[in-house]
Amino acid sequence: MQENLQILGLTLRVGLLSTVVCLPFAIGLGYGLARRSMPFPSLLRALISLPMVMPPVAVGLTLLWAMGTTSPIAPLWRWLGVELAFTPSAAVVAAAVVGFPLLARSAEQSFAAIEPRYEEVARTLGASRLETFVRVSLPLGRRGLLYGSLLCFTRALGEFGATAVVAGIIPGRTETLALGIWSRIQLGEDAGAATLVALSFTLALASMVAAERWLGPGRR
Repeated sequence: MQENLQILGLTLRVGLLSTVVCLPFAIGLGYGLARRSMPFPSLLRALISLPMVMPPVAVGLTLLWAMGTTSPIAPLWRWLGVELAFTPSAAVVAAAVVGFPLLARSAEQSFAAIEPRYEEVARTLGASRLETFVRVSLPLGRRGLLYGSLLCFTRALGEFGATAVVAGIIPGRTETLALGIWSRIQLGEDAGAATLVALSFTLALASMVAAERWLGPGRR
């Protein structure tokens, strides 16, 4: 039981941290794309969506190369004294990369649905661009941002392929629910796998119910 709770706790931490990491970047890119202020928008949208269409193992291998000692940015990791590969931090990075497209595209659609006239009125009343964004754009787009954040979080809960490559399946260190289910299947521990499946089902269902209660039709 203690082991299952540890796996559940790590999965929740990975999901929350990856969503927090994605949020500011997704908001910035989503707003820029919605207001057509970003160069090469079609290419940028394609790059954002790549992790959703690439094989998860390929995404994980790319991240592993980037974190390795032979990558072009390896001197940066050494200078910072950071070791990412096969650590819980690697699981967070993998979950953030695969969940980012959902949050970024939700942010873009949310800001695109806001009538630009509201922002223009705020500017004519003396508000700066930053004040207009914080006091007008963000509040009006909060529902889409919250829903995108929940999508990113729930995607992180079930992430397997990229995490397995870049973080490994290390019991007590990087073993999330998805990795734990796989490792127990491989070991023939059907009862243990079933327990983790039940935990995954409960966690995913609770997240979706919360999303519907907070953001469903008829909510103000």
